[in-house]
Amino acid sequence: MIELELPFPPSVNHYYRRVGPRTLISREGRRFREEVCALLAAAGVDPIAGPLRVEIEVYPPDRRRRDIDNLQKGLLDALQHGGAYQDDSQIEDLRIKRRECVPEGRTLVRIRKA
Repeated sequence: MIELELPFPPSVNHYYRRVGPRTLISREGRRFREEVCALLAAAGVDPIAGPLRVEIEVYPPDRRRRDIDNLQKGLLDALQHGGAYQDDSQIEDLRIKRRECVPEGRTLVRIRKA
């Protein structure tokens, strides 16, 4: 099992940017991805193979309205890019909960074999 505390993820609305016909990861998205990759490397995480169960708890930085489903795409992509698993298509059970606000926000992630 992998258990991580990560920064609060950018919404999918801020994670990607359209540049002409191309869709790119935004500056904010790249910063988030780099931070997740660094945290995974520091924790010595090896990719988990096979079907996965992922539990996410998000602690927003403030009380603004947010669609909880907009937070998971960038987070799951960053975890894949950082080597927590080979591909996010491995995820068979995904649960996300919104918790109380904390300064600067944070995210708790648990990844285990399904």
